[in-house]
Amino acid sequence: MCFAQTKYEREFRVRKNQFPVAAKDILTENLKDAKRLKFYKKTDTSKTTYEAKFKKDKLWYSIEFSSEGSLEHIEIIIQPLDIPSEALVNITIYLEQNFISYKVKKIQQQYLATKDSELKETFRNAFQNLLLPNLNYEIIISCKEDKAYLESEVLFNAEGSFKNKRKRLPPNYDRVLY
Repeated sequence: MCFAQTKYEREFRVRKNQFPVAAKDILTENLKDAKRLKFYKKTDTSKTTYEAKFKKDKLWYSIEFSSEGSLEHIEIIIQPLDIPSEALVNITIYLEQNFISYKVKKIQQQYLATKDSELKETFRNAFQNLLLPNLNYEIIISCKEDKAYLESEVLFNAEGSFKNKRKRLPPNYDRVLY
């Protein structure tokens, strides 16, 4: 069973000069040795955010900012073996109990920016890939529902307990695919 709120989100590339100034300042101050830095704007039904994606130390990162330029979270693309075994067991049990069939498309480790933590600390924790009790795992899956496959985004806490689930729309193809 794959039901939840639908995520009407679109993501598209923007130029660096279209990125919020406060976000660019945060990146300049905290980001060293990043490769393939690209800027994106994400819009959905409730808000607009900006995202910087890049590769650093052989890992793919994405840093999300509010439309005003304040840090929301940092995500790292990881593999299942990067998740502690107890949390992975809990996640697997949830997925097997709630979906008839599913395929994991992407797993991201998420470091939230909280009011209590400083920016430098959030960046340090993410770049050192620390396993902290307040991180989340965002798992994007293809799941079968009514003889059709849908994409869902399922969020778990550090222990592997379910937090949230949203349906995702397929990517926006405004161009001709050959």
